[in-house]
Amino acid sequence: MNRRDLLKAGLLAAAAAPALPLRSLFARESASHTPAFLSHALAPDPLLSVIRGADIAAAVRASVDALGGMSAFVKSGDVVFLKPNMSFPNPPEWGSTTHPEVIRTVVKMCSEAGAKRIIAADYPMRRAASCFERSGMTALAAELPELTFVELGEDRHFELVSAPDAKEFKEVGIAKLLRKADVFINLPSAKAHSATTVSFGLKNLMGVIQNRRSFHEDFDLHGAVADLAGIVRPQLTILDAAFALLTNGPGGPGRTEQLDTIIAGTDPLAVDAAGIGLAEWSNRTLKPADVRHLALAAERGVGSFTVPEEQIIRKTLG
Repeated sequence: MNRRDLLKAGLLAAAAAPALPLRSLFARESASHTPAFLSHALAPDPLLSVIRGADIAAAVRASVDALGGMSAFVKSGDVVFLKPNMSFPNPPEWGSTTHPEVIRTVVKMCSEAGAKRIIAADYPMRRAASCFERSGMTALAAELPELTFVELGEDRHFELVSAPDAKEFKEVGIAKLLRKADVFINLPSAKAHSATTVSFGLKNLMGVIQNRRSFHEDFDLHGAVADLAGIVRPQLTILDAAFALLTNGPGGPGRTEQLDTIIAGTDPLAVDAAGIGLAEWSNRTLKPADVRHLALAAERGVGSFTVPEEQIIRKTLG
């Protein structure tokens, strides 16, 4: 086995290790159950960046630099967990998956900041091999020796996590690899969604849970997404709106518009709220409160719809 295969085998073995006693691995054991990811220092103001530019790599770099640079999030020796959207067997220009240039740039920036390991993982909605090949993930994983890609989906990849403050469920199966990471960066694509109106950062978190069917069939989907966002919180969210799927989401094909925009922030709800204003979704002009899982997340203290204008960096690249 080469170094890459050995590393991947080691990570998968770690994911298959016996689960810890049933409790929230992502929340402090306190009366308030504050998510552990909140214990990491957030980037200083500004909290949000909205960068426009056709050069995706440059826009991603500018979006993170506006928040203090990747070194504000990733330290030397850190294990970084990336959650792109690779759920559908579609080319990046359809807007249904995270553009590989976004992932490539984030991997490079994490490596430059001194990350020890960089893991990208997703639980695809369609046949995994087709999803990863057509979305560009297969080629990207082969190109970047510092990146290990893990396909989630088997029981051994998940562990039950208690959710005492959730409204829809009391426990949920979440990817074990998340608790092994020092830094969690969410990399959603911006798209319309037939069941949740839009699928941005909060909805993208469903790619780390074991039983998505239960979210659709056993619970109120919007409420379950809001509950999950209260348990699993990324330190950094980078919303890929380079190509946005505006209709017939989440899988398409539908009407796609090249918005040439990257939104980054430390408040996952604020990032999603900013994304709402980029376009019409399913031919509707929306406000953040019109998307019920965002409204519920705000009620449950996940974050804020609004960021003071002085804390937002807006830039158009030449």
